[in-house]
Amino acid sequence: MLYFWIKTLHILAIISWMAGLLYLPRLFVYHAGVAVGSETSELFKVMERRLLKAIMTPAMIVAWICGLWLAYDQSAFSQTWFSLKMVAVLIMSGVHGLLARHVRMFAEDQNNRSHRYFRIVNEIPTVLMIFAVGLVIFKP
Repeated sequence: MLYFWIKTLHILAIISWMAGLLYLPRLFVYHAGVAVGSETSELFKVMERRLLKAIMTPAMIVAWICGLWLAYDQSAFSQTWFSLKMVAVLIMSGVHGLLARHVRMFAEDQNNRSHRYFRIVNEIPTVLMIFAVGLVIFKP
């Protein structure tokens, strides 16, 4: 029964983390287009910080802990599909770190990236998610 609770928690954490990974770059797209110091810019700073600190980072931590527990429980560490999935998850964690860096840059009014850059960054989690889900479902 514990397995199903951990799996449920893992899925919920992944959903929350992915929602943030998809939404935060979208906020950056809009934030990059407003004047530094404006009321709108300050509102975006609050939204970005809260999304990162209150939702994304805790969800990522829970996803990692539960995912590693599930992998251990199911002896997945030696399976090729799992190794490939881990690469995708590591890259996704790197994207999370990159987004955290951008939150800090916007908070310090030091952003030097355009809205186009953030539109491209917004696609990376989607591609990684498709790849990881495909690996979990098909286990090639």
